[in-house]
Amino acid sequence: MLLAVPCGANAAAPTPGDARLQREAQAVTIVRDDWGIAHVHGRTDADAVFGMAYAQAEDDFNRVETNYLNALGWLAQAEGESALWSDLRQRLFVDAGELKRLYAKSPAWLRQLMDAWADGLNYYLATHPDTHPRVIARFEPWMALSFTEGSIGGDIERASLKRLQAFYGRPDDHAAFAAEPSSWAEPTGSNGIAIAPKLAADGHALLLINPHTSFFFRSELQMSSDAGLDAYGAVTWGQFFVYQGFNRHVGWMHTSTGADAVDEFAETIVRKDGKPYYRYGKELRPVTVREIAVPYRAADGSMAERRFTAYATHHGPVVREADGKWIALALMNKPVEALEQSWLRTKAGDYASYMKVAELKANSSNNTLFADDKGEIAYLHPQFIPRRDDRFDYTKPVDGSDPATDWRGLHALDELPHVLNPPNGWAFNTNDWPYSAAGPYSPKRESYPRYMDSVGENPRGIHATRVLTGRRDFTLASLIDAAFDPYLPAFARQLPVLLADYDALPAADPLKKKLAGPAALLRHWDYRWGIASMPTTLAVFWGDTLWDAVDKSDTAEGLSVYDIMAEKAGAQARLRALAEAADRLEKDFGSWGVPWGEVNRFQRNDGAIVQHFDDARPSIPVPFTSSRWGSLASFGAHRWPGTKRYYGTSGNSFVAVVEFGPKVRARAITAGGESGHPESRHFNDEAERYTTGNLRPVYFWPEQLEGHVERTYHPGS
Repeated sequence: MLLAVPCGANAAAPTPGDARLQREAQAVTIVRDDWGIAHVHGRTDADAVFGMAYAQAEDDFNRVETNYLNALGWLAQAEGESALWSDLRQRLFVDAGELKRLYAKSPAWLRQLMDAWADGLNYYLATHPDTHPRVIARFEPWMALSFTEGSIGGDIERASLKRLQAFYGRPDDHAAFAAEPSSWAEPTGSNGIAIAPKLAADGHALLLINPHTSFFFRSELQMSSDAGLDAYGAVTWGQFFVYQGFNRHVGWMHTSTGADAVDEFAETIVRKDGKPYYRYGKELRPVTVREIAVPYRAADGSMAERRFTAYATHHGPVVREADGKWIALALMNKPVEALEQSWLRTKAGDYASYMKVAELKANSSNNTLFADDKGEIAYLHPQFIPRRDDRFDYTKPVDGSDPATDWRGLHALDELPHVLNPPNGWAFNTNDWPYSAAGPYSPKRESYPRYMDSVGENPRGIHATRVLTGRRDFTLASLIDAAFDPYLPAFARQLPVLLADYDALPAADPLKKKLAGPAALLRHWDYRWGIASMPTTLAVFWGDTLWDAVDKSDTAEGLSVYDIMAEKAGAQARLRALAEAADRLEKDFGSWGVPWGEVNRFQRNDGAIVQHFDDARPSIPVPFTSSRWGSLASFGAHRWPGTKRYYGTSGNSFVAVVEFGPKVRARAITAGGESGHPESRHFNDEAERYTTGNLRPVYFWPEQLEGHVERTYHPGS
């Protein structure tokens, strides 16, 4: 076992006979339903946290630990030099000593939750000696402050590891980051839709919860207490709050935002007496310099260490160099407030109480779709939005020497794009801008600074508007249908351009004959995915090929990739991409006419975080596509080394629809299954339902669990 010195390895590890932990365990009851989902109940909120941390560790301790290795900058101690740069990036912003000080100053109620969280994980390790942590042999309460926001990635990933290595690395460092085709990168984010009672068949507000993340990134569970806690939903492995979900009265769905809350400042560096200074207005300020030691596992298994001299200005740590300037990165760093907000919103009882929690302003990366049992629905922008001078373009590095570029505090909540109970009766977000969130009743773009959005519209937003406009009498079932609507608006734009290119070819052009069949197949397509659809396969292969071929640098000029494909790419590039796609299909499958379900597959072979795929092993056909083509149901898939088929690793991960009637009710599905253990019956028992959009009933109320209980126990028993 490798122990990381910073994690408190000198403290005595807990034992199964620890009387204090045993008392905590006896105050917790875990009920596993027939899908393996944990329903955790404690006398106090802290007891519930103890139990849900324990239950998560039962299901997949490796993912729990790995999330904290990432968050603390300790991953290289497990994985070696390949993780050195992600650890350094994390440590530029996260300091264990500072987190310990913040823990000591936290409100007593929050410390109790952090204590219970660490106790639950440590009690799991004490009672499961066959589980061998890679690094963290004992969790300490302050560690919870390193990972306070449940998004995949997070703000810190805006800093390029490749550029970080170029700045802080040595000339003899190996290039650590291999380039992959751009079509392999599934758009990150999620879908959220809120439906007002006026559009619902039974007169109750409805909410779609549809995060798009890497598969198996979150646990599904329920946590409740005698103190009034009762939350259900998706929990990012290792965290102690429901990140996307609902309680008896309200529901919340977070989508990755396009708001700009992370900025780069170009610092002018001057050397004076051998020390670095940076210009700020008329003065020279000293650059903050500190040493960061990053331990890592050497190739022979022993521990080694790299020491870095790290730099920072008042804007933030320096993460790269560009055009002779040092680039400092500014982002939200409010661990205590972020953890408070993440927890307290799960106990909100209505819109007003949810917004009171939002006043903590410690959410920087999420839009929110909200619904409650009073019939209110809302779209919320992230609450951490720095106030800036809109003369400057903050999508690019701004001049750090100009005080006018500095952040000027945070915007008030009523200054942010916002939708509450719009007359059209629906609100949504698909990681697009907020200016179409409620159709004609959306916030007006001209009313807000440019930095309130940096992404614009996307094909899923166009699709969501299409499926919501003019519809009434929504039910849980019809909201599921909307979430799995098969239309692909990106191809509805792109393919007419491609077919016009084909029609304009001279009869003598070799491509005219070669592409006659593929063009005819695409010409009569209705732009809807399906397992048996051959046009879907050809269109996706063509789109992926062209996506990789076009020059993405044009996107810096304000063009989207879709604009480039349809306009600047040119007819020859579009037609060559179709020829290449047809050739690839013939080579791999014997024909350019192949049903989509034959190519696009879901496979889960083992519990590893990085999955291995094999065409010779069982897999399940998936009808939906990458969200880049506008599919609301997202399945990010591509070929892998040694495979011809596409296998998905991200997209729809947890999907739920919730109705806020007199008693909340819901349906949900998780990719694969709840357990990370291949030997468990719950490792892959939801896979077929997942691929068909057949959401199962959620057992939220005790009476719903009757007849569906697999096991009831206290932690450790």
